[in-house]
Amino acid sequence: MANDLRLDGLSILVLEDESILADDATGVLLGAGAEVIGPFGVAGEALAAAERQQPHCALLDVDLGSGPDFETARTLKSRGVPLVFFTGYDMDVVPADLRHERFVEKPVFMAAIIDIVASACGRPGGGPATEGTRGVRHIQGQAGF
Repeated sequence: MANDLRLDGLSILVLEDESILADDATGVLLGAGAEVIGPFGVAGEALAAAERQQPHCALLDVDLGSGPDFETARTLKSRGVPLVFFTGYDMDVVPADLRHERFVEKPVFMAAIIDIVASACGRPGGGPATEGTRGVRHIQGQAGF
């Protein structure tokens, strides 16, 4: 099922250390018309890029190889960047101060990312999203397109 939702005019920061997932997410976002900042596998590089160009929202992996870390998310949030967590962890790992942010649990149909990114950026979405606990928008499914 194709997703007809467009992300034209939106810049999305992608922080994901698994290159295949980063490439897949980037391809889906570009295919929907978004400008992708990244992808980055290192938090410092992503934050530096976000200083040069304010993204409309950010798609963030929670674990860049050393366990869950939310400092990048908090920094971006303090700069007014809406967040979408993109992770293999359960949503319970997200600290209380970030639980209202959107959450995508891997594996997921990559096309579903378009809906949640659109929603994070303030555009109406749809698709297979469901409302999770504590106001967290949660998508879970199979990997791939």
